[in-house]
Amino acid sequence: MPFSIIIIGITSRELQPAYNGGIGRFRGNADFAETPISRKHGAARPLPDSSTRQFKHYIMTPAGASESSPLPTSDNAEPCPSKALGRLLVLLAALLWSTSGLFAKAPLFADWPEDIRGILLGFWRAGVVALVLIPGVRSPRWNVWLIPLCLCFAGMNVSYLTGMSLTTAANTIWLQNLAPSWVFLYTLLLFREPIAREDYIPLVLGLFGVGVILAFEIHGQDRLGVAAGIFSGMTYAGVIVFMRRLRTENTVYLVFLCHAFSAAIVFPLFLYYGIWPTPVQLAVLFAFGIVQTGIPYVLFATALRHIPGQEAVAIGLLEPVVLPLWVYLVWGELAAPWTLVGAGFILTGLVARYVVVEAIRLHDRRQTVEYPIES
Repeated sequence: MPFSIIIIGITSRELQPAYNGGIGRFRGNADFAETPISRKHGAARPLPDSSTRQFKHYIMTPAGASESSPLPTSDNAEPCPSKALGRLLVLLAALLWSTSGLFAKAPLFADWPEDIRGILLGFWRAGVVALVLIPGVRSPRWNVWLIPLCLCFAGMNVSYLTGMSLTTAANTIWLQNLAPSWVFLYTLLLFREPIAREDYIPLVLGLFGVGVILAFEIHGQDRLGVAAGIFSGMTYAGVIVFMRRLRTENTVYLVFLCHAFSAAIVFPLFLYYGIWPTPVQLAVLFAFGIVQTGIPYVLFATALRHIPGQEAVAIGLLEPVVLPLWVYLVWGELAAPWTLVGAGFILTGLVARYVVVEAIRLHDRRQTVEYPIES
């Protein structure tokens, strides 16, 4: 379950610098840049210099956001040596995230009932991650959007690991990675936000991919696992949407709160079933929380200081590709051919949207900054 899209998800287009021909514009001799955010809060943020050639390194932030903790944008990247480090950190984070299948599919937990294994794994992983993140929590405060955020995260946590227990790891991870398509639908239906044309690419291809998987799995023994995988994608999308609504809050605080709530809401079920891990199982569960989630979160958050957000998302797409491979190499679980075909559609849509389109957009922005249009 990656944090890459969650973290990048809190940065909407409103937070990106506005260039000529984009959602706003830079005026050649102005001291202020006008963006949807600046208009929303009634004032524009002053630029450090009136020269349009220096706009490239200025980061626009909404009111209340901390400039000491820059949000992932394409303009807060550091020089080339730091970029190499950032790419390496994201690569390591993606590889660690991809080990979720190794833990969830481990024969060590085979004595736990299959139908509740996802609940038990979800409780322990969320609890461990919450403990790991406590030292990084800053500025906790109440916000009504925390309620749907935590509910969606708890549902995602349990349904993802339930899907891992009931169907193949490939089915689960790729069905969850349909989340960006659900995000587009949620923002359109719930918040009446228009969908950009490029966002239809992963939406359409993702639906094709899920259709291929469902066509073969809906009548099979894995249908409950497939349903859990789809639900994990739907709730994952809810996490992204509500994280964006809370984008001015401390990110570590939000991630901590989500895991703590997820563990707390499942705790009564844990007591009801009364299944306690053995010392060896407990050690593996702590590794599950720390190695698979805690450490990669720190690596990814650090990497965002060095490389653009869209580049981090592109590298993060390695996770769903590698995860089924790890499970096959270690536990011998082979993905079905139709899962590979469906995954191909989903991956193509994600790469087209977050790699190709963003690369073209970044190139256009750089051209505009280097050759500003005077008004």
